[in-house]
Amino acid sequence: MGRIFNFNAGPSALPLPVLEKMQAELLDFNGTGMSIMEHSHRGKDFEAVLAESKKLMTEVMGIPANYKIIYCTGGASTQFALIPMNFLHEGSGDYIQTGEWSEKAIKEAKIQGKKFNIACSTKGEDGVYRRVPKQNELKLDPNARFVHLTTNNTIFGTQFKSLPNTGSAPMILDMSSDIMSKKMDFNNVGMIYAGAQKNMGPSGVTVVIIRDDMVEKCAPGLPTMFSYKTYVDNDSLYNTPPTIAIYLVKLVLEWAKGVGGIPQIEKWNDEKANLLYATIDKYPDFYKGTTEKESRSWMNVTWRLPNEKLEETFVVEAKKAKLGGLKGHRKVGGIRASLYNAVTVEGVKALCGFMEEFYSKNK
Repeated sequence: MGRIFNFNAGPSALPLPVLEKMQAELLDFNGTGMSIMEHSHRGKDFEAVLAESKKLMTEVMGIPANYKIIYCTGGASTQFALIPMNFLHEGSGDYIQTGEWSEKAIKEAKIQGKKFNIACSTKGEDGVYRRVPKQNELKLDPNARFVHLTTNNTIFGTQFKSLPNTGSAPMILDMSSDIMSKKMDFNNVGMIYAGAQKNMGPSGVTVVIIRDDMVEKCAPGLPTMFSYKTYVDNDSLYNTPPTIAIYLVKLVLEWAKGVGGIPQIEKWNDEKANLLYATIDKYPDFYKGTTEKESRSWMNVTWRLPNEKLEETFVVEAKKAKLGGLKGHRKVGGIRASLYNAVTVEGVKALCGFMEEFYSKNK
């Protein structure tokens, strides 16, 4: 059927130029006669890819010099466990609970028997998260080792539009679903982590951006592969990293730089979100947004239809119209469109047009 407009929540759309370049280089990378997948992770060809990916990430995201970029495996779910392991050997940590992923991060701290404080939870009595908290709702521990929060919630469609003030406690940010989507403020950010499979590349690699002083705070005596110091000290090459995934992250960063960097990407993301939310708000009795407007996510737009049968029909007919990945998460149902960086304005306009037609036929 050819290429479709891909609204999957992750793994998700990759920029077409990235896929085309990967295709062109798949059998013979850089004139070496081998695919990058076949190169040694300790060879000069892959080491050049690794170095260039970090250089590009620093440039595109504006990462300050006192941060290290490392590549890990195991997704954000492994980071949920590594964070308390590395930083809660002393003291307590604050967690802001705004959805499924922050719940899982808290669960890992609890499993390890670490001290933590839930600084705020926006979970409704029905188990649904419809917003992120306001600054005055946060009950922060002034002695916390860190404040952990998920900047964007893929399942419930909420997002922090700006980072909270956490005082002297550094923030640890799970940015798996909105990293590189807009200009980043690194003030008081101790660490960022993100599964690459939404905005930065394919599944299989997790990007961690960690401030130098946080590396020095890592707990001693951890298993080698569970310490962030291992990755920093060995340039992510202590063991064999996911080389093809890192190569694809590099290609995505090249694409991002080539289209105008974060300023242009942020402009597109703003346009896409405004288009889709305007269509939802145009028919409030038919397309019903599931989040409070002040907390609406740019990246994951969620809504319901009058009944589940109509929602099923919507997904089926959308797929016929080459609009894929629109079924809502199994925990909340409904419809979800993920508008990650590689999703084009053209794709969102096509979705909005489909929604207009669907409304006309089924109102």
